[in-house]
Amino acid sequence: MESITMPAMGRTIILRLDPGEDLLEGISRAVREEKITNGVVVSGIGTLDRCVLHMVTTTGYPPEEYFRKFEDTPLEVASIDGIIANGTPHLHMAVSDTEQAWAGHLEKGCRVLYLAEIAVCELKGPDLTRKPNDRGIGQLTKA
Repeated sequence: MESITMPAMGRTIILRLDPGEDLLEGISRAVREEKITNGVVVSGIGTLDRCVLHMVTTTGYPPEEYFRKFEDTPLEVASIDGIIANGTPHLHMAVSDTEQAWAGHLEKGCRVLYLAEIAVCELKGPDLTRKPNDRGIGQLTKA
C-alpha cells in the first residue's frame, strides 16, 4: 500500500458535453486544455446512446477482460468517477437502462445522447503517475 497526501485542492472545472460528443475524449480534451496534471473526477451524470465498458471476468491472473458494448441504446449515466494522474484520466462509470445497471472502466466510444455534466477537481501536490507493478498492472504512485 502507498498513501499519497495531496495538500491542496486547485480549481474545480465543470464540464458540459453536448449530443454526439465522445465522453472520454471530451473529458481528456478538457484536462489537456485546462492543463490539469493531477485531479479527481468527483461527479458525472448524463445520457448516452453508445457505450463501451471494460470489465474483468475472472479472479485469477492474468485477468480475463471483457468489453461490454451498447449501440443505439438509451442509457442513463448514474456516476462517473476516478483519478487523473500525469494528465491521463482513469475513470469508471455506472450506467443503466430501464431494467439493469452496469459498471466498469470508461472506454472511448461512449457517445452523449442528450447531455453529460462532469466535475473535475484539480489536486495540488506531488505529481501522480501510473506504473506497472510486478504483474504488469498499472498502479497509482508518485512520479
